[in-house]
This record gives sequence, C-alpha cells and structure tokens, in this order.
Amino acid sequence: MRYAIYFAAPKDALLMQLGSEWLGRDPFTGNTLQQPAIDGVSADEFALLTTDPRRYGFHGTLRAPFHLKDGMSEADLVSACATFAASTAPFESTGLSVNALGKFLALTPSKPDAALNAFANDCVRHFEHLRAPLSSADLERRRQAQLTPKQDEYVQTWGYPYVFDEFRFHMTLSNKLENETIRVKLQKAAADFFAKVADRPASVNSFGLYTEAQKGAPFQVHTIFTLTGSAKTGSTSSDSAKAADHSVSN
Repeated sequence: MRYAIYFAAPKDALLMQLGSEWLGRDPFTGNTLQQPAIDGVSADEFALLTTDPRRYGFHGTLRAPFHLKDGMSEADLVSACATFAASTAPFESTGLSVNALGKFLALTPSKPDAALNAFANDCVRHFEHLRAPLSSADLERRRQAQLTPKQDEYVQTWGYPYVFDEFRFHMTLSNKLENETIRVKLQKAAADFFAKVADRPASVNSFGLYTEAQKGAPFQVHTIFTLTGSAKTGSTSSDSAKAADHSVSN
C-alpha cells in the first residue's frame, strides 16, 4: 500500500467533477466516466492520452506517494491528517488555468501563489515522520529523471525531488504529448472545459488522502479532510523540520 497527500476537494465540488470527467475516472468510487468530446481527437485517442493521470485520479500533489515506515500504521496517518486539518486555516489561492507544463497539460496557478506553495511545504514537513525511506530501486528510478544536485539532495532527504523551491503546483490533465498539433487541440478543449472554474481566486479548504492498494493500481480517495484551524500556511512546521529543511538547502 502506498499513500499520497493531494490537493483535492469533496466529490460534489465542481472542480473535482470536471477534473474527474476530463480524465474519465471517479477517484471516489473508481467508476469509469465518459470523457468530453474533442474536435479532431477520437474518444479512443483521448483515452490513451490521459492514461497516467487517470490512474492517479484528479489531484494536485502536496506529498508525493510514499510507503509507511516500519511501526507506522494507516491509523497513524489518518490521525496525522486530522491533526494537520484541525490546525491549518483555509486560505485563498490565486486560481488555476490550463497551461502546458513541459509536454504535459495541467491546471497550474494563474499567477505566483505563495500561500499554495507554503501549504505544500507544510504537507511535506508534517507527514515526513511517517514516510519509509526510498528503496534503492525507487531512488534509482527517481534519478533517471536527470535531477539537478539540489533535486538529488531533496529526493534523498524528503523522498521526492520537487519540493520546496523546486515545487510547482499542478493538476495533471494529460500524458506527455509529443504531437504538437494534438497538444494544441487538447489545450484549447481543456481551456473551454474548465472555463467555469479557471482564472479566478478560489478558497482552498481541504486536502485528500489517496491510497494505492498495490503497485500500478488506480489511486482511490480514502478521505477528504477539511481545514478548520487557525494557523496560516507556512506557520505549522516544527522546529526540527525547519532545521532539516535548512540543512538540505545548505
């Protein structure tokens, strides 16, 4: 079993409904959903171009998938999620828009979003004590992405290379798109499809615990946690976690 802490909203939130329909799977139930029709792209082709994000379920990564360390249980993780939710205050994001992220399509912040980045940083630190170290095979797999020296330090220390100053929030909408014509068609279609929720400030008041029952299985929503605390993002980290972060950056 692997777990992940993702940005997600309740099932009935419009953003989640649109994202799940775009990817063709409901991560709450596991049910297949009919994807929207796109001019110039067949239904079968669209399905093939969204296989990877469909497996993970619509989400924005906050704490990348991890195994629990020895001595830690799912109940410990759920308790840590509840504690984090109860201490962290909801906040306003700058909003999301459809953009190309390299050769992928994703919903990314419309403008720099310090609060959202700080929220992700808090998640990395808060759940670190539960995470099992990467296996040699997983570490080598991560290193195949041609990491920078800083990213390599991060993956060794935090289990994921794209954290803190290397983090960029995104909600993935496609596989890697090698065909530029197809990418342009999908980006236009996605911009139209997400128009009701894009390019406007939005309240961030929840996050999701997702689970992967076994390697390669679809990720499922375990629980959506509502933020009910008073601590602003960036102020929930422990002194020891801050010290560990400082040691990496130096």
